[in-house]
Amino acid sequence: MAAQAGKDLLIKIDMDGQGSFQTVAGLRATRIALNAESVDVTTLDSPGGWRELLAGAGLRSAALSGNGVFKDAASDARMRSLFFAGDHPRCQVVIPDFGTLEGPFHIASIDYAGTHDGEATFEVSLASAGQLAFTGA
Repeated sequence: MAAQAGKDLLIKIDMDGQGSFQTVAGLRATRIALNAESVDVTTLDSPGGWRELLAGAGLRSAALSGNGVFKDAASDARMRSLFFAGDHPRCQVVIPDFGTLEGPFHIASIDYAGTHDGEATFEVSLASAGQLAFTGA
């Protein structure tokens, strides 16, 4: 597989609750972290004293984050309204030449910043809030 452009890793938000996804405007950097906690079932009888893990058990989660230039676009307004309402919108993460991850996410934080001689910026963090689906590229 060839190297991928970071600009192609996209975070999209459902704009109307009906599956109309739009890329979150102004992002310069995005990140996704997938996690799977293990369940240790090791006992004194475990073969060779090696740790044993219970297959198919444990908590799985995904965390999304991004930062960039604040543009006050429709996607920004949608994210702000969902944050204040406490809703869990469906989001998509497009991972270039890999696939798309989709499901409900909790908007954990939105940070805005700016200096007197620079652009207004924002950071957003999202945490999975239900089952996610993966569709390969």
